[in-house]
Amino acid sequence: MSYIEGFILPVPEDRKADFIAHASAAFPLFNEFGVTRHVECWEDYVEDGKLTDMRRAVKAKPGEKIVFSWLEYPSKAVRDSAYEKMMSDPRMEDMPEKPFDGQRMIYGGFEPISDLGSGHEAPYVSGSVFAVPTANKADFTAFAKKMAEIFKEYGAVRLMDAWGVDVPAGKVTDFQGAVQAKEDETVSFGWVEWPSKEVNDAAWPKIMEDPRMAEITMPADGSRMIFGGFTPVVNLFAKAAAQA
Repeated sequence: MSYIEGFILPVPEDRKADFIAHASAAFPLFNEFGVTRHVECWEDYVEDGKLTDMRRAVKAKPGEKIVFSWLEYPSKAVRDSAYEKMMSDPRMEDMPEKPFDGQRMIYGGFEPISDLGSGHEAPYVSGSVFAVPTANKADFTAFAKKMAEIFKEYGAVRLMDAWGVDVPAGKVTDFQGAVQAKEDETVSFGWVEWPSKEVNDAAWPKIMEDPRMAEITMPADGSRMIFGGFTPVVNLFAKAAAQA
């Protein structure tokens, strides 16, 4: 089973070019250690939520943009092996300095429960994070698959929903705090890839009006979901790397 490492982080808007250079420089090593895809998505819009949102999730400051990103691995075993290599490889010390506050980055490991379609080389990304009652995993999986089928009809090319299996607590912030997760809840991380922002913008009103949506019950607290729209600035594949 494939494995996803998901991240959300705040980056100063005036350090965008430095951030792209930093992320791009890391991919050759990531690829060598087993990463099959590396995506960094720059904020297009992040709405303010009543309870929480992506900006509050990382304690973003004025002048900072939200980055939604992920690494894909063939399996958790490959990821665990890669992490050990990254921590001991001296080349990691030669990477450019991080142009962001790593203490406010949230991250975790997730196993896919629904994965439809294939990654696009120049997508527009809708990213989301949920707090799901752990007992509702089967219901949430069914929900994700139903939603994926509908979204695909309206132009989505890749739809991923992944279940948290290694989501560490942070000192400053973390995924649990981002969605105000309770002790009996698990964090899910997912995204939708569209071939363009235009397709995304045209699809959402149609999806909301689709009568099938009224028949689908979300087995999680939607008021604590965090989400946003993003444009990839780094989108690298293991065999056919391409930067958006």
